[in-house]
Amino acid sequence: MRVGEQPLRVAIRPGTGGGPPLLLCNGIGAPLEAFEPFTGALDPAIEVVRFDVPGVGGSPVPPLPYPFPRLARLAGRMLAQLGYDRFDVLGISWGGGLAQQFALSRPDRIRRLVLVATGTGSLMVPGQPSVLWHMLSPRRHLDPAHVTDYASDIYGGSMRATPTRAAELLGAAALSGTRRGYYYQLLAGAGWTSLPLLPLLRPPTLVLAGDDDPLIPLINARIMHTLIRGSQLHVYRGGHLDLIADPHRLAPVVEQFLGPAQAPAVTPGRASA
Repeated sequence: MRVGEQPLRVAIRPGTGGGPPLLLCNGIGAPLEAFEPFTGALDPAIEVVRFDVPGVGGSPVPPLPYPFPRLARLAGRMLAQLGYDRFDVLGISWGGGLAQQFALSRPDRIRRLVLVATGTGSLMVPGQPSVLWHMLSPRRHLDPAHVTDYASDIYGGSMRATPTRAAELLGAAALSGTRRGYYYQLLAGAGWTSLPLLPLLRPPTLVLAGDDDPLIPLINARIMHTLIRGSQLHVYRGGHLDLIADPHRLAPVVEQFLGPAQAPAVTPGRASA
């Protein structure tokens, strides 16, 4: 679909429950296919919307970089064009930053917020430099052998025992977009932080974090839980990719937080960007 001047690749799994849809915001460099295992594990009553951010997967790279606030507005316009007035949002890793920005910008449209394996941007407790170094290049999304070599060190959790799964989960050597698109994503988060604004987050929030995540240390989830009023914290045994590596274990946690999918998903004539 086209949102303004930007074409976006979007996938919708219709829900059988008629409730608010769940928007999934992916990690850096990952196409919407990366969420396929998690989407498949979710209750079919939940309508699920996935999209490739500009420059990733099937969404063309834009002429200029985009900051998180502009990308949140783009996602809001996309959902408005699809007819969704209110919705839930789940963001993982880099997508967790986008989800936080979305919730801060348009709390009136977001019913519930799920933040997975993510932090607060430039002001957070970082992983080890040897781990963060790998984030400066999209190579792990393009070279299956490379990501297999380093998956254990970067992602921890189940990737320590089965590092070969990382290439499959991340869509390595698949429709992963361009190098310029990846660097645009890096720039989107440069200098951005949600830290001082977390007490202002209004949607009910679930923070999900693994106890073995070299990329986003667990302390970040505890800080977010402390600063987001009324939030819930769920610490699972695993690492950065376990939401998609072991979705049947974590999908029920998300489903329980979101609640029954019964409220109307679309309010005709009321959707606004």
